[in-house]
Amino acid sequence: MEARFEQDAIISGIGISRIGRRTGIPPTDLTVESSLAAIADAGLTPGDLDGMASMGDTPIAEAARRLGITPAWTSTGFGYYGLFTTVVDAFQAVASGAARHVLVYRTVNMLGGEATRERTEDQPVELPRGMADIQRIIAMHAYSAANWLAMHLRRHMHLYGTTREQTGWLAVISRRNAGLNPLAAYRDPITLDDYRSARMISEPFGLLDCDVPVDGSVAVIVSRRDFAGDCDHPVRVAAVGGSEGLGGWDQRPDYPKMASADAGTELWSRTDLRPADVGVAELYDGFTYLALAWLEALGFCGEGESGPFVEGGTRIALDGALPLNTYGGQLSAGRMHGYWILHEACLQLRGQAGDRQVAGGPEVALAAAGGGPIAGCILLTR
Repeated sequence: MEARFEQDAIISGIGISRIGRRTGIPPTDLTVESSLAAIADAGLTPGDLDGMASMGDTPIAEAARRLGITPAWTSTGFGYYGLFTTVVDAFQAVASGAARHVLVYRTVNMLGGEATRERTEDQPVELPRGMADIQRIIAMHAYSAANWLAMHLRRHMHLYGTTREQTGWLAVISRRNAGLNPLAAYRDPITLDDYRSARMISEPFGLLDCDVPVDGSVAVIVSRRDFAGDCDHPVRVAAVGGSEGLGGWDQRPDYPKMASADAGTELWSRTDLRPADVGVAELYDGFTYLALAWLEALGFCGEGESGPFVEGGTRIALDGALPLNTYGGQLSAGRMHGYWILHEACLQLRGQAGDRQVAGGPEVALAAAGGGPIAGCILLTR
């Protein structure tokens, strides 16, 4: 297969800040924490970096000033690769020679979802392509992603017989893994009975189907491939996939499929690796159903088979055929908009995940983020 731009990039360093609920820590301080950790992990200094990227949280100019970086290349925003757009932008930057080492960070604040610049009242909100139908959905009094995605799960239940007991296993296994992660927001074990008895949020989603808002920051350093020999733990990029816009939230002809289905197809078209080669999967679980959708989209099971695939928790446990969301996922560790997913995938490939390390050390990991009409996924190798 011909070389792809992403294969000219590596993730040379990773970093994570303190994580907590209602910490009161200024977002820029969290950004600096994760960024300095990632820079040091890559064996670099701030002066070595010539690129920065962020989805639009802590302003790049402010973060650059605090870190002592003078970036020649920057990227912000949200595009074809969804939550991973700036990461893939960084892959393209180092592949093209626009930059050699790029800091990519994501900082969130649980009260507002993300750390952003203040917006004036007359400044319009820019919606990502493919999400314009949010205005129509809100007009029907569906104000939350919990409402929108609950409809997907209900349709999946109708078509394939998926049950709440099956989605419950995603919550139970995530919490079990979070118990091994000292940074996770919630670590106490839960049972299926706890899941069933949790208050309903947007039927069929209960409280434990929903992710956990936190304060925190994750950073990665993307470097050109030839730097691999100069850093301690390079993680190689095998393929990427993205999708944006087809059918909006609820108008796809193959509903309840989402953009994840298209992103998965694109990813596998860019590599000779196959789903059976993946040793650990870190999949977006802003709601339990999103993890089910990604399992099907990425070919780990057939269409409509994700419920039976996770039932009982055996296949997706740390010692299972496909260890899933080994850090506790957004359901228990905390909502970092996919960036903790990427951080954990790298840790697992590096053999540095501590008590939750997958036995034998996986050689291939898959990180996937997004739901509805936005999706991005990255295939990584040791």
